[in-house]
Amino acid sequence: MSRIIHRSLRSVPAVATRAHGAYIFDAQGKQYLDACGGAAVSCLGHAHPDVLAAMHRQIDQLAYAHTSFFTSDTVEQLAEQLTRTAPGDLNYAYFVSGGSEAVETALKLARQYFVEIGQPARTRFIARKQSYHGNTLGALAVGGNEWRRRQFAPLLIDVIRVSACNEYRDRRADETQQQYTQRLLSELEQAIVDAGPETIIGFCAETVVGATSGATPPTPGYLQGVRRLCDQYGILFIADEVMCGMGRTGTLHAFEQDGVVPDLVTIAKGLGGGYQPIGAVLASEKIVSALQAGSGLFQHGHTYICHATAAAAALAVQQVIERDHLLEAVKQQGAYLHKALRDVLGELPHVGDTRGRGLFAGVELVRDKATKTPFDPAVKLHAAIKANCMARGLLVYPMGGTLDGQYGDHILIAPPFIVTPQQLDFVVDTLNTVIREETGKL
Repeated sequence: MSRIIHRSLRSVPAVATRAHGAYIFDAQGKQYLDACGGAAVSCLGHAHPDVLAAMHRQIDQLAYAHTSFFTSDTVEQLAEQLTRTAPGDLNYAYFVSGGSEAVETALKLARQYFVEIGQPARTRFIARKQSYHGNTLGALAVGGNEWRRRQFAPLLIDVIRVSACNEYRDRRADETQQQYTQRLLSELEQAIVDAGPETIIGFCAETVVGATSGATPPTPGYLQGVRRLCDQYGILFIADEVMCGMGRTGTLHAFEQDGVVPDLVTIAKGLGGGYQPIGAVLASEKIVSALQAGSGLFQHGHTYICHATAAAAALAVQQVIERDHLLEAVKQQGAYLHKALRDVLGELPHVGDTRGRGLFAGVELVRDKATKTPFDPAVKLHAAIKANCMARGLLVYPMGGTLDGQYGDHILIAPPFIVTPQQLDFVVDTLNTVIREETGKL
């Protein structure tokens, strides 16, 4: 009997004993290709020697020092690295232990900004349906993942909800892509006007939606329209790039491909690559300047913020990505992956859509391709695909509730940036076999 409260209380997962490169090995010695990085975390794969060496050096020198007394050189260097490589005036970083903490921090920083500039009536956030921003109460509140929210709804703050940007699911047959985009922006503006712009703190959205709907990118011009509306009504734009950021889509920040710069950005998974728990908020000059000119402090904190060992791991990860030109590798291997998904899986009768950016890909499964009708959630197709893939030595990240928190199945693919074409062939070929097998049973 395990004494751990595992994700399932009815079973104990396989025991991982070692990992190297793109592979994880279990207690029986079985090899698994980690084609999802856990949850898009392991961007460099496992046991990268430069990252391990950096962590050892840091532990030997200074593992941890509380931020009420000290900063550390490594944390300062990581902040310099991230702000140097960030676009626009994202000139400040705040380090936490993961994605949910990063979102909580961004929400509180956004609220305090308006208090500091004399607009305390701004108390509400706007976010989207079928989104995910974390599992702590504030992050869960802005998230639109109904399955995760449902039983905790009475505890959550009220958030204004608008439609997701999901062209495959929601663009009407009589709409052009541009008309669909404009419809979404008009809906957002109407929500702002109806609520009263003077009451809104910010609009929070994943640049490319991750686990909830499966690597769903925005339509061209959508985020630029969001940026214009935020500027017009004095609202902050908060980009959640916990899953899609830090090189996963082929640029360091996914929003760079949309020609915008948010006011606040949350990052985590690919920041430290899984070597240590770490997340961060990148903040624009105007936000931090307001706090500096006002109270002179950010009324927030955790015990493990700016953790020196976590910072050492993250700094090494980011230096390797830059030194080894891995963003270019993500673009090249990403193009290879997306073509293979289209050519091989796109022909299957139960694959409705393949999508994504870079090494961040989603495959949506449907019972009927013409009508996009999903499978009955009772059959738990996503769970069967995960188990079958794992039995074949492949780790992917299938999820259910793609459409509304209940209906719909998709598979998320997020391999390490060091993945090879041969490994991607194994991913696609295995998925081809497994999808055929599992849908053939239904």
